Amino acid sequence: MWSVASSRFVLQSCWNFSHLNSLLNRIQHFSQTACKNTVVVERWWKVPLSKEGRPPRLYPRRHRVYRLVEDTKHKGQDKMELILTQTVPNLGGRGDTVFVKKSVGRNKLLSEGLAVYPSQENKDMFTEERRLLREGRPEDRIQTRTGELTVEFLKKSKLEVGMHTSIQYSLTKEIVSRQFLRRLGVVVPTHALTLPEEPITTLGEYWCDVTVNGVDRVRVPMSVVPFVEPSQQRLMRKQQEQQSDSE
Repeated sequence: MWSVASSRFVLQSCWNFSHLNSLLNRIQHFSQTACKNTVVVERWWKVPLSKEGRPPRLYPRRHRVYRLVEDTKHKGQDKMELILTQTVPNLGGRGDTVFVKKSVGRNKLLSEGLAVYPSQENKDMFTEERRLLREGRPEDRIQTRTGELTVEFLKKSKLEVGMHTSIQYSLTKEIVSRQFLRRLGVVVPTHALTLPEEPITTLGEYWCDVTVNGVDRVRVPMSVVPFVEPSQQRLMRKQQEQQSDSE
């Protein structure tokens, strides 16, 4: 819900969390003021040390002369730093700090209320919001933008686990977690991984559940196949490419 007050957009977000009294029926007002810039200067002449217990002795004509060290106000910046107030595709999710072109930030994100300036008030508000969401119940949490992309990727994925047939052993969470990283490039901690109750000791088609950020659970198909050495895998892949080129 958006309202216009003094020609400025004010974001009002009401989140109904049953356990977070501070967020019930509460309207969050973000600061729409740009961050104040700073000019750093230093005295041209150093102030001499004074005796203990006495203030330093300043000479008006000498110690009131300053030189410029850094001017952040007129410093050229190609990108604009903003904090997103909601998920923007291909950019980030709510509370993420992004660096965009000034034209995109002013004409798109700020004008449409999709982002606010990274003032200290806004940073503190999002920090508190994330703390409350992290300490809240799992059913009340909201998935991050990175988590949403991970969930979408896992829904389209299938894991293949190589298993030695010469020895007898059961598949563990540690092995499956390593295969997620090696095969799919996804880091899956063992505490976020769920395997079937019956031990997996033979080849075949199985499944595993992955919980993303403690919010969404995705069931990923898992095929247990005979283990092949990496060198043999590269050779087989090269032969397949040669056959496809010849055809």
